[in-house]
Amino acid sequence: MSDARTMPVCYRHPDRPTYLACSECGRHICPDCSHDAPVGQKCPECVSAAGRQRVVNSRSVSAGPSFQSNPVVFSLIAINVVIFIVGMASPRLEQEMLLNYAAWSPAIEAGEWWRGLTAAFLHGGTMHILFNMYFLYIFGPRLERQVGSVAFSGIYLASAAGGSLATYLFGPANALSVGASGALFGLFGAWLYAAYRQRGTAAGSSMFNQLGAILLINLALPLFIPNIDWRAHLGGLVTGIAVAFLWEQIAAGRQNARRGRAVVAFAVLVALLAMLAVL
Repeated sequence: MSDARTMPVCYRHPDRPTYLACSECGRHICPDCSHDAPVGQKCPECVSAAGRQRVVNSRSVSAGPSFQSNPVVFSLIAINVVIFIVGMASPRLEQEMLLNYAAWSPAIEAGEWWRGLTAAFLHGGTMHILFNMYFLYIFGPRLERQVGSVAFSGIYLASAAGGSLATYLFGPANALSVGASGALFGLFGAWLYAAYRQRGTAAGSSMFNQLGAILLINLALPLFIPNIDWRAHLGGLVTGIAVAFLWEQIAAGRQNARRGRAVVAFAVLVALLAMLAVL
């Protein structure tokens, strides 16, 4: 059990221990002083400087992930797990799903562009789905709370499409790919971009270094583990970074910022699916 006397305290309320820190200046803040940012949270002074005025609900910050606060994350986990269990229970049905919904380059070339999305809900084995769903559980909930469920859905699907597009364009002519890794690397890319932008602060620098180390480990995995579609990983990562960049340029600090982020993410999704359809 933590000793409150050893914990940092809110710079505006010294009687309130907290581990939250402003993603801009690094000062510790309690949930009541926390203001929403595109990714992360900011103190009142940094919010005023940027013209942002929306406050995060303290319960949503302090509470752990739940379906109430993270409906998209938990729905995605449930959908992926159910599809995997159905495939395990019926090998014949699993084969049908792979034949009709995996990201198979010849089929995409023939016009079945939707495979760029449906492949993200298929997995090749128990460790594959366990690792991906754990990754989603770790990196998804806070991002969904910060940007909104609709925008989160958009960046997830756009990154899945970006990963499939990268495999289609740069992979073997007969490439077959399944898994949510492209979508998950997109979420990771959004966090990486946010940390890069905040690297001038102690908290941002620490976060950027940690995420950079995780990224290097994951990029090195294909050197040691066969059948990992690294092109999908890179495609999803680039898509996530691009969406986060557009969020900052177009939506951050504006009224209806969550709606703006959703529009941006789904516009990127449509553009990527159009590329899959015409290239």
